[in-house]
Amino acid sequence: MRILVTGGAGFLGSHLTDALLDRGDEAVVLDDMSTGNPANLRPARPGLTIVHADVRAPLLLDGPFDAVAHLASPASPPDYLRRPVFTLTTGALGTQQVLEFAARKHARVVLASTSEVYGDPEIHPQTENYWGNVNSVGPRAVYDEAKRYAEALTTAFGDSRGVDTGIVRIFNTYGPRLRPEDGRVVSNFIAQALEGRPLTVYGDGNQTRSLCYVDDLVRGLIAMIDARGERGPINLGNPVEMSVRAIADLVLRLTGSPSGLEWRPLPIDDPVRRRPDITRAAERLGWQPATAVVTGIERTITWQRDNHPTARVHPSSAVPLAS
Repeated sequence: MRILVTGGAGFLGSHLTDALLDRGDEAVVLDDMSTGNPANLRPARPGLTIVHADVRAPLLLDGPFDAVAHLASPASPPDYLRRPVFTLTTGALGTQQVLEFAARKHARVVLASTSEVYGDPEIHPQTENYWGNVNSVGPRAVYDEAKRYAEALTTAFGDSRGVDTGIVRIFNTYGPRLRPEDGRVVSNFIAQALEGRPLTVYGDGNQTRSLCYVDDLVRGLIAMIDARGERGPINLGNPVEMSVRAIADLVLRLTGSPSGLEWRPLPIDDPVRRRPDITRAAERLGWQPATAVVTGIERTITWQRDNHPTARVHPSSAVPLAS
């Protein structure tokens, strides 16, 4: 197939692009490189085309397309808090441009949404039928509401324009290519541990996350791309729930770091518990994660040690650890 990957130079998008090329698809990556990294892609790889463009502008790409994987959006807290209006307009205008493009090309669209649409959930684990508990004027709203609107717009195009649409809600994902300064729990903990600095734990550390290794998540995305007519939404994530304190202890053990823990107040609207119900993914896509958290974190430590030997995440720029 010929597939457009918006945000394809980012952490998740670049892994998806690699997997598509590995199976023989042609991938066209569209990215403005504001949070993506060209080094995540090998430009000379056969079947790969890279287009440097803003997804919020009309998509002027020639030739047929079979599918669009719409991943373009800031996803880490430092990125979306630094550019709140950009994040919202990427979710709104960018998603509309993608859907208009797909309508013209008669292509399937898979929207990469997020577990953030559930907010600080009042039910546990989270099923796709749960409407969420989101503060629309809180500090996290720029990302949460961008994705919630993108889901609504995607659904509307499916209903009113006959576009073949699908929605996946992605839970905490980690792995190689996460920037040390990304602001997400695994990448921050590893960077701090490798540098011998205290690991910053927010609240009492008992809040939970469910960590899914990137290779597993990409398998789920590809399954959704191939599942024509499947609209979702479908949760993609690892149902193995861990406390933030347990994640910190695991990183310290695997790195052998002498670092201690530094306790900070829990940020406003930080979710207390996160765990996906993946029954729908198993039934409709035949998907479930396969990589043990210990194995995935070991791989991520190795990658970060090899690729960022002098990286620094200064305490002055530390941000709350997020999904």
